[in-house]
Amino acid sequence: MIFIAVRFTVRPEYSDRWLDIVDDFTRATRAEPGNLFYDWSRSVDDPHKFTLLEAFADAEAGAAHVASDHFKAGMEAMATAIATKPEIINVEVPGQGWNEMAELEPAARH
Repeated sequence: MIFIAVRFTVRPEYSDRWLDIVDDFTRATRAEPGNLFYDWSRSVDDPHKFTLLEAFADAEAGAAHVASDHFKAGMEAMATAIATKPEIINVEVPGQGWNEMAELEPAARH
């Protein structure tokens, strides 16, 4: 699996609209056959920082993603709204998605 984490710092005037700006790109990416997940979160410490966690089944699926028309359109849409160049972690890891965390279980309900 190709696992990618990207941190975006968005210009303040675009922060509240960021998820709308990336909505078409998000939907198109999630519909790709090789996409395993594509999830956004917003920092609790800085309202202008967003993190994207995404994964693709293999290198071929990742390459198809980057070569897609919606990838190019997404990059163009994001370019206007970002304040700095995004930071990225891109690694190949074993497996095909999330595993359960061994160290924590939900408490029993009474």
